[in-house]
Amino acid sequence: MSKIIENRYEFVLLFDVENGNPNGDPDAGNMPRIDPETGHGIVTDVCIKRKVRNYVDLVKNGQEGYEIYVTEGIALNTQHAKAYNNLGIEVTNKPEKEQLKLLTAFMCHHFFDIRTFGAVMSTKVNCGTVRGPIQMNFAKSVDPIFQQEITITRVAITKEGEDKETEMGRKHIVPYGLYRMEGYISANLAQAITSFNEDDLELLWEALINMFEHDHAAARGKMTTRKLIVFRHDSIFGNMPSHLLFDKVKVEKQVDVPRAFSDYQVSIDDVTEEGVTLIEKL
Repeated sequence: MSKIIENRYEFVLLFDVENGNPNGDPDAGNMPRIDPETGHGIVTDVCIKRKVRNYVDLVKNGQEGYEIYVTEGIALNTQHAKAYNNLGIEVTNKPEKEQLKLLTAFMCHHFFDIRTFGAVMSTKVNCGTVRGPIQMNFAKSVDPIFQQEITITRVAITKEGEDKETEMGRKHIVPYGLYRMEGYISANLAQAITSFNEDDLELLWEALINMFEHDHAAARGKMTTRKLIVFRHDSIFGNMPSHLLFDKVKVEKQVDVPRAFSDYQVSIDDVTEEGVTLIEKL
């Protein structure tokens, strides 16, 4: 693997949805998540991380160092046991301090999402707790969204002998919404804990750009990454507060009711501060 990252980063991701549900809320009948006070749409960090995991799993296909820790159908303790078995340590929930360091290092090396996002692995099969260098905020729509419930019909009935020819169903969509997510990358945590490296960083950018291309579904409509704007600091601890960098990215609508990305204008103020470089990945 390449060298561990040595620079702090912040990034802004812009993505949109057209006639789809970007992140359903199970507490609201799977309607698109929304801030009830402002009407702005919400996509959780967990949702985006899942798509990143799925993309990495697809392109790396279980290569050494790129396994996925949080995988459907696999218990977390089963994943932890891999570390104990490979290191020849007896499974326990209270390993010795030096053993725990080895177990945690094994998990960081073998699982991309632990190395990236961290994990709480202090279960019955204990591999410690890792704070990941990549953190993401909830994505929020630039403007309030309109939650639309559409009734659909199905010509095939569920049970034989029912006295009806069709059955009714519902789809929940956002006609259009442009979402903005902000994220942070700590080189300090990468060096101190997970060994997140330059190859991992490039894979993360690739995943954020392409994650929707391999996640198409009728329920999600048309989802697309539109912009990935990265701020690279010259130092490991950073040269400027993150909120000031985020404020440099402005997104303004050009029409009353936006229905496409072209209905918005994205502008980025000059980054004149010494030690910060603007990189537009998309």
